[in-house]
Amino acid sequence: MFSIGEFSTISGITVRTLRFYHEVGLLVPAAVDPETNYRAYDERNLETAKVIAALRGLEFPLEQIREILNECRDDEDALGQLERQQKLLTGKVRYYQTVLNTINQLVEKERRTRDESKMATATPTIQEREVDSMLVAGIRMQGSYSDCGKGFATLGKTLGRQIAGKPLCLFYDGEYREGDANFEPCMPIRKLISSNGITVHELPAVHCVTLMHHGPYEDLKNSYAKLLKYVHAHEYKVSLPTREVYVKGPGMIFRGNPKKYITEVQIPVEKK
Repeated sequence: MFSIGEFSTISGITVRTLRFYHEVGLLVPAAVDPETNYRAYDERNLETAKVIAALRGLEFPLEQIREILNECRDDEDALGQLERQQKLLTGKVRYYQTVLNTINQLVEKERRTRDESKMATATPTIQEREVDSMLVAGIRMQGSYSDCGKGFATLGKTLGRQIAGKPLCLFYDGEYREGDANFEPCMPIRKLISSNGITVHELPAVHCVTLMHHGPYEDLKNSYAKLLKYVHAHEYKVSLPTREVYVKGPGMIFRGNPKKYITEVQIPVEKK
């Protein structure tokens, strides 16, 4: 079971929106504590959340989404609903071609995700390891996650030869947020420096649950889901900030192929 903050992280839906979906009966948590109103979510909730997010992205009204979900008997029915909608849109005007392409991509992505999940179960890729302390220079930011690229650009221009490792980003929220996320793009450095807007500090050594993510950043939530399931299974407590180390990503000039990106997701943990 996932807390509302963890479910927000792996579903890409804000905590505020999850509470609203619960209030209107669109996405009801697997369990709710009657005394504390603490919400807990499971994997079936995650499948429903993916369908809701996709349909909202296509500007489906909530009432129509509710009708689609009510017709679904299981997870395969949810996919079938999208495929049927795909056929209906084929005969519509050219304006809706963009909508049709989006559904095509969603169907293919979900099938690929399920295949990858089966492979991951057969061959575990999650590791536990000690991450040494390191000296980093960072820029604390609040905004959209995509803004971290600007932070890395500033760090790269300022630090130059003092950079001593792969770029990484620290995430302080413990949940997915839109527009007001609290994060810090960082670069490992060789020695102390002084620069306006850049903070130098030492990241402590931590025990981490880690996973190498291969592919676009948009798919990182799938790796977070695997890691958080592992964390719960081993009765660990997550220590913020979580970390993403960008082993291979876009260059300073060229974006490269997102399918070839490699990101190490590091979740610091300790025993409860």
